[in-house]
Amino acid sequence: MENKYLEQYLTDNLRALQCKELEILKEIDRICRKHNIDYWLDGGTCLGAVRHGGFIPWDDDIDIAMRKEDLARFEIVAPRELPPHLFLQTQESDPSRRLPITKVRDLNSYCVEAMDDFTQPYQKGVFVDIFPFINYPDVSRQFVKTVVGGINKSMAVLSAKHTYSWRSVAEFFYFHAKKLWLMMLWRSANLLRNTDTYMCNILVNNGYGITHRKDCIFPTKDILFEGIPFKAPRQPDVYLTDLYKDYMQLPPVDKRKVHGIFFMTDLV
Repeated sequence: MENKYLEQYLTDNLRALQCKELEILKEIDRICRKHNIDYWLDGGTCLGAVRHGGFIPWDDDIDIAMRKEDLARFEIVAPRELPPHLFLQTQESDPSRRLPITKVRDLNSYCVEAMDDFTQPYQKGVFVDIFPFINYPDVSRQFVKTVVGGINKSMAVLSAKHTYSWRSVAEFFYFHAKKLWLMMLWRSANLLRNTDTYMCNILVNNGYGITHRKDCIFPTKDILFEGIPFKAPRQPDVYLTDLYKDYMQLPPVDKRKVHGIFFMTDLV
């Protein structure tokens, strides 16, 4: 971030953003416990709970995960359970946002991420991310990375604007065929390999090829985050080691930065 004044603004207001996200998480937790929907703290949120007892001091988001089938149940009950100022954002409820990540957003706030598309009118309130987890075949991490990288590259090329040239036509057919081939390869792996042991985020969100053993996630257990019990993986140490290796080691000072570009926690 090059604007020192904006950087100072984000630093000064980070705690207000975290508190707003925490209120969203409390509502998600309430709904999940009421309807017996399993979830767990994921990524930096799980790391923060274990290493800091709450937010990583410089973290500006909350990530949770659910099994894909549980997320489908949550997406049915949440719209009628959430208070009026919270909005369940999916590709169906907000079609102009195309990324396959479900979010619960606060409508009385504003938050800009680096990946946001300002040509689209989708909701941009402060949010909590909910990542869908699926079963993974028992394959190497490199295999997963190769498949994910190839599919994501193909999707990026196919969704980009093209000129009517021979090169553009050739690229379209090449990457369309590549995507189909990789998807077929992935389906074959799911048919031929054991899928009862590992799971992780859906393919398009898993560029690092990470997988977790299911028995390190389930049954989930309560862990304190900002003094409040939320669901976490059964073995957070194993889960976080999968993600970060030596997760208790603090990153260098110059890496301790917020993800957001700009946010306002109260618009009304």
